[in-house]
Amino acid sequence: MFVRIELFKFTQLISCVNLNKHFIMKSKIIFVLSLLAGLMFINAGLNKFLNYMPAPKEMPEKMVKVMTAFMEIGWLMPLVGTMEILGGLLLIFPRTRALGAIIIVPILTGILLADISMAPSALPIAFALAAVILWVIIDNREKYLPMVRK
Repeated sequence: MFVRIELFKFTQLISCVNLNKHFIMKSKIIFVLSLLAGLMFINAGLNKFLNYMPAPKEMPEKMVKVMTAFMEIGWLMPLVGTMEILGGLLLIFPRTRALGAIIIVPILTGILLADISMAPSALPIAFALAAVILWVIIDNREKYLPMVRK
């Protein structure tokens, strides 16, 4: 009987250690993915202010028209750039990651819709970013629940 109890305690200990390893690995993976996504959004936001990346030469004509129209609205690109920088910075740090993901969602929705309708060749990157943001939202779902509860 004593051996069974000790064996049970030992298996519980091993189970806890395995769960802890799983949690640590998951948190490392989500940190790296959030860091990469955050840096991509920071880069895109900074480019809206500094224009250090030239526009692709082979951009679809529809996309050129849309981007020209966006540039005509003087406040739109600075607003989007600011939100990309802010969301990207918040996405990097675990404590603020949930807020960063919420800030990025409307921007990412626009990116996905534009890529689907005008530039399908950019969809793989947009889907990868969407997957990371979706994982962050699912991982932090308990932080969002107070917003939707009565």
